[in-house]
Amino acid sequence: MITQDQLKEVLDYNRETGVFTWIESPAKNVAAGSEAGSFDGGGYIQIVINNKNYKAHRLAILYTEGYLPELTVDHIDRVRWHNWRSNLCEASRQCQMRNRGMNKNNTSGVNGVYWNKPAGKWYAQVAINSKLKNLGYFDTILEAAYHRYAAEQCLGFQDCDLNSSARKYIDQHKGKI
Repeated sequence: MITQDQLKEVLDYNRETGVFTWIESPAKNVAAGSEAGSFDGGGYIQIVINNKNYKAHRLAILYTEGYLPELTVDHIDRVRWHNWRSNLCEASRQCQMRNRGMNKNNTSGVNGVYWNKPAGKWYAQVAINSKLKNLGYFDTILEAAYHRYAAEQCLGFQDCDLNSSARKYIDQHKGKI
């Protein structure tokens, strides 16, 4: 495992841009001062140091704080290659899952809120420890969003999800309930 001192011997890190650059050339085809890393299959930047792969967002924590995090490192803006320090936070896996983006099949624009065609109503739900909890059926999407947001607050989502789609929807439609 690499240490902070070892990391700082081979790479420089810009906290504002999140970019690592090589201090010395690590290989014949890589120049000193060039940007380090490449995209892996999941959209993260990985950097190879001494034949070992490291995720750049984890190296950013090591570079600035002096340790490799035990927990996962979450990108606050949800963009996997935005590795500036203020965009990174250590998070439990559960927190990281709460801060993920909208499912691509979501049509309501609010996580956990769906149109239930047989009931003819909006349905709200929330996941608790990987189990779905029914929050009820509602006449309007706004009512469902309020219930979803209330559940998020009760469950501590605000500590994980700084981009609540339920909160955004409520803010956009205040006074219409």
